[in-house]
Amino acid sequence: MTKTTLLAAAFAALGGLVCATGAFAADIEIKMLNKGSDGEAMVFEPASVRVAVGDTVHFVPVDKGHDAAAVKDLIPDGVEEFKGKMSQELVVTIAKEGAYVIKCSPHWGMGMVALIVAGEGSPANLDAVKSAKLPKKTRDRLDKEIAALGL
Repeated sequence: MTKTTLLAAAFAALGGLVCATGAFAADIEIKMLNKGSDGEAMVFEPASVRVAVGDTVHFVPVDKGHDAAAVKDLIPDGVEEFKGKMSQELVVTIAKEGAYVIKCSPHWGMGMVALIVAGEGSPANLDAVKSAKLPKKTRDRLDKEIAALGL
């Protein structure tokens, strides 16, 4: 074997190892805002994202008075619920494929909701997300984000 062939084989093996350990995971930022770029009040921006398992999502409180929390029963089975502190950044590493519905606790009734979908295709828990009983404005916004992701 030539040195070039050995070097290429080593890089290929290292690349597989690096990918397996999540070194190429993405960082996604979701802002918590009083007013979005579209003029809507009390929003996450972006309000929906598709991510890969292992990606990290940063919920950033651009405006004070917001938090980010998983909505009970609207996250994948086996995923532990999470809730950030008011007006503080929350960092979540996505551990499992599926749909994650995120709320701002004080503005839930005003429709402050985000949708994160991890993995390809339609998430296993999508029916639960689509049929959940939610406040009207929240339901309307969540349905809009489901459609925006082509689900």
